[in-house]
Amino acid sequence: MKSPFISLEKARQIAAQYPTPFHIYNEAGIRKTARDLYQAFSWNPGFKEYYAVKAAPNPVLLNILREEGCGIDCSSYTELMLAEALGFSGNEVMFSSNATPREDYMLAHKIHAIINLDDYSDVDSVSKLFPLPETMSLRFNPGGSFSIGNAIMDHPQEAKYGMTKEQIIKAIKKMLSLGVKHFGIHSFLASNTLTNDYYPTLAELLFHLAVDIHKQTGAHIAFLNLSGGIGIPYRPEDVPNDIFAIGKKVEAAYQKVICPSGMELSIYTELGRYMTGPHGALIATAIHEKKIYKDYIGLDACAANLMRPAIYKAYHHITVLGKENAPSDHLYDVTGGLCENNDKFAIDRMLPEIQIGDLIYIHDTGAHGFSMGYNYNGKLRSAEILLQEDGSFKLIRRAETPKDYFATLDFLHLFD
Repeated sequence: MKSPFISLEKARQIAAQYPTPFHIYNEAGIRKTARDLYQAFSWNPGFKEYYAVKAAPNPVLLNILREEGCGIDCSSYTELMLAEALGFSGNEVMFSSNATPREDYMLAHKIHAIINLDDYSDVDSVSKLFPLPETMSLRFNPGGSFSIGNAIMDHPQEAKYGMTKEQIIKAIKKMLSLGVKHFGIHSFLASNTLTNDYYPTLAELLFHLAVDIHKQTGAHIAFLNLSGGIGIPYRPEDVPNDIFAIGKKVEAAYQKVICPSGMELSIYTELGRYMTGPHGALIATAIHEKKIYKDYIGLDACAANLMRPAIYKAYHHITVLGKENAPSDHLYDVTGGLCENNDKFAIDRMLPEIQIGDLIYIHDTGAHGFSMGYNYNGKLRSAEILLQEDGSFKLIRRAETPKDYFATLDFLHLFD
């Protein structure tokens, strides 16, 4: 059973001040997840988590993670601007992008971020913009299909990211001649995995790669970046990952491959979903019921507030606040009000009977929830609320208004 981190009474209290829909985040949960991660990898002195900004680009959340020792992973100019505004710089920032505009590289260089190159041609592109820094990273794509045991996790050969092993070796040799002294290897081979073997399997693959590259080039491999991919249990029956078991298995792979080589390197991660996903929720109000061939419950939220179910058919668990112990004996499609038939948070979902005015808690929206919002149909992005450790709450992003929606148009004066 999945339980909300706020009660009906607390949700009503918040909604009285900040009307639904809104996203809410649990500070205590985020901090505990970060501390557990660092404890799980404490065996590696250089370990660092670079939170994926794209998952939840809110300054308050980023500062919470920074207080817990995390850096941030940026992938665009505006994410780098956010990093700079918050005072992140140097080895606190990893910049990983693809098809990258020169302006993005220039800003990454300005704040001394670690630049992670996606393609061999990027070596020439970047070296024409500025002298290459002493530490850089390269993204690896092994091709083929990535599997754990007999289970195929994903198909790297279909991914647009990264370089072949041969290209990485060629790039490192060229970068050495251009003054780079320390290298990182980065790879992302599967998304939202619910297995304690994903990171260890990826780590061992990269450990062997690092040893081989060092032998062939003499380059100092300073770190390996396992990127993201550790998933969260969206469904009640899902078994969550055990970060401590994962950490121990990565350590075993390190001792097996890296220690005999005489090398030492740091482990980096770029988790987004794992860090904040379970610690966010979308709170909405049931505003309409329609009975035709099916029974529909319409919310004041829509796919513009949470688009994952619409584009991925992703499952997000739903709780009717105050009815956690009521029987789930009604079959509903739970929808938003967009002019799109895929604007559905749930299809054929058994839930307690819902009345107009009920507060609906949509679980696990703390990553790739608000951040993927958009303005189709003129829908406005919601507020973001932080539930603080002491049980109080505060607004960390106000809801958009029509004036925001029209702000880029030249008839804005009509709304003054």
